[in-house]
Amino acid sequence: MTTKEIAIQCLKDEAQAILDLIPKMDGDFDRAVDLIMDCKGKVIVTGVGKSGHIGAKIAATLASTGTPSFFINPLDVYHGDLGVMSQGDVVVAISNSGQTDELLRFIPMVLHMQIPIIGMSGNPQSLLAKYSTCHLNVSVEKEACPLNLAPTSSTTATLAMGDALAIALMEKRHFRPQDFAQFHPGGELGKRLLTTAQDVMITENLPVLSADMHLGEAIINVSKGKLGLGVAIEDGKIAGLITDGDIRRAMEKWQAEFFNHTVEDIMTRTPKTVGPQAKISDIQKMMNKHKIHNVLVVDSENRLIGIVDRYACVL
Repeated sequence: MTTKEIAIQCLKDEAQAILDLIPKMDGDFDRAVDLIMDCKGKVIVTGVGKSGHIGAKIAATLASTGTPSFFINPLDVYHGDLGVMSQGDVVVAISNSGQTDELLRFIPMVLHMQIPIIGMSGNPQSLLAKYSTCHLNVSVEKEACPLNLAPTSSTTATLAMGDALAIALMEKRHFRPQDFAQFHPGGELGKRLLTTAQDVMITENLPVLSADMHLGEAIINVSKGKLGLGVAIEDGKIAGLITDGDIRRAMEKWQAEFFNHTVEDIMTRTPKTVGPQAKISDIQKMMNKHKIHNVLVVDSENRLIGIVDRYACVL
């Protein structure tokens, strides 16, 4: 086999390992979801070696999707970390064999504290399965490793089961994009959903016009503003809006008479406006719906305080 063929076979084996989990899912999966949903404390994920690495990722996924959780190594429990656990918590214990000595020595402490255990292993007859409140079977027929030794298909299956658990919990909690953004404020989605007009609006050198300003003068002000628009203000409040497009169409229509007209003759009297706390995601939807490139930011009395352009919405 070529190296590419070997890689393809690896992917097939791991994909099959995930598909093989489906018939193994039973009522214990539902019970695991209910345990976490009813958890008054936090979810503590634990495992040793490769299972520990997978456990850390599962804990991170749970935490980022609305389930307070973190990972601890059972070896650290013997050196003071047991203090992080309390009644009301739930433990997710991961071991491919279900017989990992370091993990099994940790289990009696958890049982003594009357903390429910969600076991995740490839052996439904293991001691871990026996002492678990509910057990998730992640057994695989073989590893993708040609020696059938290195954890490959088994870790993939365990990771996928952890994702299935997290996604099921998201659905049960009616977890929304806004919730996700709160846990990912630094990501693209978080920025779009949490950033407001006030955070990105242009506030200096705004292209302000008067409604009775002649269009020749208005062109100069619009050009200086470099936003492709001008805002007509009367008595301190927004009276209308003109754009480069409005000016071009007016030139074509009036030609030599163009300079005899004023801003009032071509302005849009009901431009799109938002408040300073409007989310960038909502502004982006408004721009797409109305096919516009700028939105005016106003205060409670319809006074112009800034302008958000399309580029500010690309975070």
